[in-house]
Amino acid sequence: MLFYYIRHGEPMTVPDHSLTPLGRAQADALAKRLCLFGLDRVFASPTLRTLQTAKPICDLLGREITVCDWADEGLVWEEFTVPHEKFGKTWVFFVSAYLEIFSSPEVRALGERWYDHPAFSGMKFGEGVKRVNAAVDEFFLSLGYRHDRKNARYEVVRPNHERVALFAHQGFGMSFFSSMLDIPYPTFASRFDFSHSSMSVIEFEPRGNYVYPHVLQVANDAHIYREGIMTGYNNGVKF
Repeated sequence: MLFYYIRHGEPMTVPDHSLTPLGRAQADALAKRLCLFGLDRVFASPTLRTLQTAKPICDLLGREITVCDWADEGLVWEEFTVPHEKFGKTWVFFVSAYLEIFSSPEVRALGERWYDHPAFSGMKFGEGVKRVNAAVDEFFLSLGYRHDRKNARYEVVRPNHERVALFAHQGFGMSFFSSMLDIPYPTFASRFDFSHSSMSVIEFEPRGNYVYPHVLQVANDAHIYREGIMTGYNNGVKF
């Protein structure tokens, strides 16, 4: 199985977070790339911006979108944000003070139970990790792969050669990838990111009875370069 994780295109901030004209162009460019090899199944969070990003490729391929309520970014927003004097709340991975704690030997030594560190007392990080883990495991089991968290691998229940895409978000993606790849959230969220309409590809290739997910690319945006759209990070850093 090839698994695609795709962040939505550029959204408006008001009134409904639908895609901007640039976001729609990003979604169209993405559809042209994905249709080269096709998708067998398409999943998306219930937000308008992800559904609008998934629609062009679904229209081209005649696929239906399966909505995943558990991938709604509003859920992880309540679990992985911290107070901010300017914005009210923001993602924990945007705050320098927390990045320092994330990288501390004490937090790294806690591994998958990083949220037990005293610095995170009273926060919902642990609840969020457990909720996302349960949802991720159920999702991949439905695709034919049982997550063996003790050994950081997947048992092959129903091998397949499908191409499966999940259209979702930046903040949700941090918790999702951490869970899927058995990488502690502080490590992943402080060192990786996803730009608008970027595509990450993970190969679930059996090695005997097990799969060790193989990350082929992270946050690739070559599709928008091909269409002459400026590439980079969320209208910020250009490259």
